[in-house]
Amino acid sequence: MAAPQPTLADCVATHARLKPRQLAARDSRRQLTWAQWDARAHRLAHALLGLGLQRGDRVALLAYNTLEWLEVYAGLSRAGLVAVPVNFRLRPPEIAYIVEHAEARAFIVQEPLRQTAEALRTQLPLLGERWIVFGHGPQERPAMPAPPPFGWYDFETLMADAPSSPCEVDVQPSDLFALMYTSGTTGRPKGAMRSHEGNALIAMATALEFGLGADDTGLLVMPMCHANSLYFAVTFTMLGATIVIDDRRSFDAAAVLETLATQHITFTSLVPTHYIMMLDLPAAVRQRLDLSRVGKLLISSAPARRETKLGILSLFPNGRLFELYGSTEAGWVTVLRPHEQLTHTGSVGREWAGSGAIRLLDADGREVPDGEPGELYSRTAYVFDGYWKNPEKSAEAFRGAWCSVGDVARRDAEGFIHLVDRKSNMIISGGENIYPSEVEAVLAAHPAVQDVAVVGVPDAKWGETVLAVVVPRPGGAVTEPELLDWCRDRMAGFKRPRAVRLIDEAQMPRTATGKIQHRLLRERLAAPG
Repeated sequence: MAAPQPTLADCVATHARLKPRQLAARDSRRQLTWAQWDARAHRLAHALLGLGLQRGDRVALLAYNTLEWLEVYAGLSRAGLVAVPVNFRLRPPEIAYIVEHAEARAFIVQEPLRQTAEALRTQLPLLGERWIVFGHGPQERPAMPAPPPFGWYDFETLMADAPSSPCEVDVQPSDLFALMYTSGTTGRPKGAMRSHEGNALIAMATALEFGLGADDTGLLVMPMCHANSLYFAVTFTMLGATIVIDDRRSFDAAAVLETLATQHITFTSLVPTHYIMMLDLPAAVRQRLDLSRVGKLLISSAPARRETKLGILSLFPNGRLFELYGSTEAGWVTVLRPHEQLTHTGSVGREWAGSGAIRLLDADGREVPDGEPGELYSRTAYVFDGYWKNPEKSAEAFRGAWCSVGDVARRDAEGFIHLVDRKSNMIISGGENIYPSEVEAVLAAHPAVQDVAVVGVPDAKWGETVLAVVVPRPGGAVTEPELLDWCRDRMAGFKRPRAVRLIDEAQMPRTATGKIQHRLLRERLAAPG
C-alpha cells in the first residue's frame, strides 16, 4: 500500500517545527515565518469551521496576488475544505457562475474586489452570510465593513477570535484540495478536481526535474488563481523554500526585473509576453541590474520564439531555461530542457520526471505514426479527478488511465512533441486561455449579428490577440466600435476582441454540415499586420 502524501498544511506544520523563525513567504506588505504561517492556518481553519462549514465544503476566493492566498490555501487544507480560486479578471456574471456551480458555502474576497462581489449577493443564496473580506492596498486601509447579517466578516477579526489550539481534521490524500475552473469549448467553465495527493505528487516531480531545494527562493508572478502558481507554491512549500509573491495588480516589467535582481530570487515562471516586456526595457535599465543569481527560469503557456529565448539567455547570464507543456487537468506533461532550447525551438519537449507516458491517437483511438497529428493523451500520477458535476465531460477526458484536454500534436523522430492545435481553437493571449465559443456567444447576442467566428491572430507582444469575424444580419447596420462596446461590459478584458472584421455570409468558410472552419478562417483573414 502506497504511503499517504502530505497535504499543504502538513508541509507548513513540518517546517514550523523544524525552522519556526525562518522566513517562509512574503509580499510587498508583510511576511510570514513558518511558525506564523502554521498558526494562522490553524486559526483560519477553526474560524471557518466555526461558521458552520464542514469537511468537503467549497470556499471561493477572489483576490489579486497577495500573501493571503497562501494562508487561505493552508487554512482550507487544515480544515478539509475545498478551495475554489476565482480569476479576478472575470466579469460579475462569470464569477457568479463559478461560485454557484461549485456550490461554495463561503466567499473570501480581497477588499479592492469587495464591491464586485457585493453585487452578486442576491444571486448566491447558498453562501448565506459567510462573506469574508481581507486586505488592503499598500497605501490605504479601508473602513471596517459592517458585520453580518447585512455585511461582511472581517478576515483578521475572525482569526483573532478563533482558538489558537491545533485544528485536527481527518483529511485524506484522496480528498479534494481545489476546484480549478478552466473554460471549455462549450463556453461554460469546468471545475477540474485536484486532490491533496495529486498536489504532493506534482510538487515532488517539479522539484526533481528542476533541481529545486530548500535553499531556493521562488518568485510567483502568474496569478495565484491559476494552476501554474498553485503548483509552484505547493512545490516550494513542500521543500521548505522561500516564496516571494509579486502582488502588483498588473505586470510591471521593470519592477519584476528589480525584484529578481535584489530579492535573491533563484527561480521564476513567466509567459513569453512577460519576458518580451522585460527585454523591451531600455538597455540602461537592464544592464544596471545584477541578475546572475537567477539560476532557473520557466517559460510556458504560449509558444516562445527563438529570438525571445536568445534574449532571455542573454539577460540572465546564469539562467537555465525550461519550457513546459501541461494543463490544469493533467498537470505537467512535457519539458524542453535547457540544453534543448535552441536546437528544438517550436517543440514543447518530451516526457519528464513525473509525466509517465504520452500517446498521440487518431479519432479511432489508434496511435498515429511519427510526424502525423493526433490527439495528445498523457498518463500521469497526478492527473485530475474529473470535472465537478460534469460526468459527461469527465468521461470524454479519459481513455482508461489516459487523459486528454483536446490538444492535437505530432511527435518527431527524436520523440519531441510539437503542438498543432491547442484545445481545438483555443487562443492564448499573454498566457491567458481564451475560448472562441465564449466570445462568440456574447457577440451572437447582439441583435445586428447574424453569425460570428472568433480566431487568434499573431501578435509580437501578446502571442495572439482576439479577432472577431462577424456576418451582419441582412439589412442590419452595425460597426466595429459598436460591437467592441457591446463586449466591454459582458466579458473579461483579456477575452474581448481587439478588432472586428465584417464580412459577407459567402466569405465564411464552412464544412459540408455548415460548421465554421476556424482554421481556414485564420488562414484567410487573420494574417498579422
